[in-house]
Amino acid sequence: MKVLLQRVSRASVTVDDEVVGAIEKGLLLFVGVEQDDSETEVETAVSKLVGLRVFSDDRGRMNLDVKDVGGEVLVVSQFTLAGSLRKGRRPSFEGAAEPERARELVDLLAARLREAGLTVAEGRFAADMKVELLNDGPVTFLLDLPFGPRRSS
Repeated sequence: MKVLLQRVSRASVTVDDEVVGAIEKGLLLFVGVEQDDSETEVETAVSKLVGLRVFSDDRGRMNLDVKDVGGEVLVVSQFTLAGSLRKGRRPSFEGAAEPERARELVDLLAARLREAGLTVAEGRFAADMKVELLNDGPVTFLLDLPFGPRRSS
């Protein structure tokens, strides 16, 4: 599982000219689910994301988490994060999870973040989404799970 996270001042997702998810200050999470991903990766991601200190304190240091600043989270499924550009000029998606399984894990991630007390908005799975954001910083990180050596596929 790969989660590209961005600290944002605001972000929204539009599908067919309708805003389906929007947040103000918080985290925008682009989530790519890979073939071997399971609930374990979701739980690890939630544990990391809830307490991740990427917001500035009064001294300008990244010392506060999304809850500390009253922030929100926008979860957007992005299967292209599971793609590979290693060979040729056309992306390969061999490592991406099947859509049904990916949907389950993205939905579970959003649900677990809510259970952790966060306000969570979502994009629409498998839709042609238009994402607008104002990156704050800019601050962008890639959470690549599992930690440690890569699994063989």
